[in-house]
Parts: sequence; structure tokens; C-alpha cells
Amino acid sequence: MLREIVLDTETTGLDPKKGDRLIEIGCIELINRIPTGREYHVFINPERDVPADAERVHGISTAFLVDKPVFQAVYRDFLAFIAADQLVIHNATFDVAFLNMELERVRAPVLKFDRVVDTLALARRKHPAGPNTLDALCKRYGIDNSQRIKHGALMDSLLLAEVYIELLGERQATLVLGDKGAARSQAATMSRAGARTEAAAQRPTPLASPLTTEIKAAHRAFVETLGPKAIWQRYLQPKS
Repeated sequence: MLREIVLDTETTGLDPKKGDRLIEIGCIELINRIPTGREYHVFINPERDVPADAERVHGISTAFLVDKPVFQAVYRDFLAFIAADQLVIHNATFDVAFLNMELERVRAPVLKFDRVVDTLALARRKHPAGPNTLDALCKRYGIDNSQRIKHGALMDSLLLAEVYIELLGERQATLVLGDKGAARSQAATMSRAGARTEAAAQRPTPLASPLTTEIKAAHRAFVETLGPKAIWQRYLQPKS
């Protein structure tokens, strides 16, 4: 069983070394690349003001966060949810820097980068001409991001889960992140675990072979021009 955690954060700014802090964490659980419906989401009191420029990006204000828990109060639940599993993050150096800064503050183990898949790096390899922002990738893959009016950690994680599957070329019909999609995803997970499934329907009449007598004869004549040592000679049936 492959368990992965798609993760996103929101912050008060761009640089944890200059006093910027974490204000939101959103996580989505994938099992065998299919969302299970399990999520982790929390808003965090950064113990400082949220600058107006940052608020315009994510819509999270100082007043909204004033009664939210500080990181010290939530980090154990966060670490328990992600466990030791692989983390899937877009522009991972940014999020990991903030998470590790907060973990260091509470003297907790930091996240190692060898457990992280950076979807921005994946996208740049697959689409070197870009653009490779989350919005641009949603547009490229036909993923509906119309509800993403502002940045939000949980919403971005949901979108990133779909983008991640597309980047891997492993699009599953069950990857729909709504209520119906969650039920279908759970059913697909059970199937992977060995639950009984219906057999695929069979054609009542098999299709005729597209290889005609003329095509076979032409192929044999071509192989014979390659000489007696040609590897194809091993696969020709002896002439009757």
C-alpha cells in the first residue's frame, strides 16, 4: 500500500528567516494515488500581524487568526497525520522551510527533503516551456479551479492531488474529490485490497484478425530478404 500526503501551507509572507510565520496547513491523504477522504486542516495563530499584501493573496486576516491555536498546540496532530509517509508539495522548498522553522521552534524533528516529491520540479521536467503554477497546470489538464478565488491550503491540496496524478500520467477515473468521488475512491481502494469485483464484459463474437493472407505472405517475403541469420526467422512457421 502506497500512502502519500498532498500538502500545502499559507503564511504571513515569503521568508521565515525574516519573521514570517505559518498560518494554515492543509493535507489530503492518498492511498495508491487515490484520495481516501481523510484530511488534516488547521488555521494557526502566528503570534504576529498578517501584512495586508499577504492577506490580499490568501484572504486570511490577523483578526480571523486571533483565537486560533498556536503551532505548539497543533504540531503533534500534524506529525501524527503525515506519519513517515511521502509528502507531495508544489514548490516544496517554500513550504518545507516554513514547516521546519516552526518545528525547530518547538524542538520537534524537522522534515527531511528525501521524503518530499516537489510537483513544481515534476512539472518543469514535463513542461519545460511552462508556465507551471498550480493555476496554469489546472488549466492545462482541464481541472476545475473556479472555486479558487484566493489561495487556501486545503483547496490547493485538493487541486494539487489531481494535478499530481496528471503529472505522473496515472489519471484514475475515480479521482473526483467531491462526496461522490470520495465514495468511488473508497470503492476503488477496496478493490485494490482484494475485494470482489465484477468480471469485464466479453464480446459476443471475437473480432476478426486484421492480418490477411496477403499481408502474411508479404511479411514472409520481406523476412527472407534479411538472410538466414535474421532473428525474425526464428518466429516464422516452417513452410508446409
